[in-house]
Amino acid sequence: MNVLIVLTSHDSLGNTGKKTGFWLEELAAPYYVFKDAGANITLASPKGGQPPLDPKSNEPDFQTDDTRRFEADAEATALLAATEKLSSVSQADFDIVFYPGGHGPLWDLAEDSDSIALIEAAHIAGKPVAFVCHAPGVLRHVKGTDGKPLVNGKKITGFTNSEEAAVGLTKVVPFLLEDELSQLGGIFSAGDDWSVYAVQEGNLITGQNPASSAETARLALKTLAQAAA
Repeated sequence: MNVLIVLTSHDSLGNTGKKTGFWLEELAAPYYVFKDAGANITLASPKGGQPPLDPKSNEPDFQTDDTRRFEADAEATALLAATEKLSSVSQADFDIVFYPGGHGPLWDLAEDSDSIALIEAAHIAGKPVAFVCHAPGVLRHVKGTDGKPLVNGKKITGFTNSEEAAVGLTKVVPFLLEDELSQLGGIFSAGDDWSVYAVQEGNLITGQNPASSAETARLALKTLAQAAA
């Protein structure tokens, strides 16, 4: 089983002068769900190399057993330091495609033609494509085979307007994920703020927030196993 995890290369939090990037738990938790299931994991990002870590995600309040395991894992940190360039990877080589969040993807991956093409091809091929927290925002320009937005008429979740308000970034982000996906025709639902919540529509799997990262990855594995049965 081969899993591709796609990370952001964007490190600036709008015009705030603060840094952003990917959210560590949203990489670490799925990484070990897949790794412990025996997967071969490839990491990719638009620019390749070391992707930017949202520094807030590594503060003590946001560390978890998985983030600490990742930080102490020489193999994992070496993979992270040398991500493949997104333009060089093909969905044909992978069984699952997974996107962690963090605010970074709203700026780069949401507009990235390589990312859009990768998701469209993987979805057509029937492979599980999974997105957690802010990562469902990368679907904003992704189309289905009918030419409509991929999320149109599909159950979907992601970082909610109320969660964005709670972190004080409603006016900073380039778009509000809940509003954007709803306007594209997505059937948006969510659990309580910060609770574990993930939804599935065929091979499209989305999770609401950092706490939902492992559950989103487990749903992707389950979907793959069902397809192979």
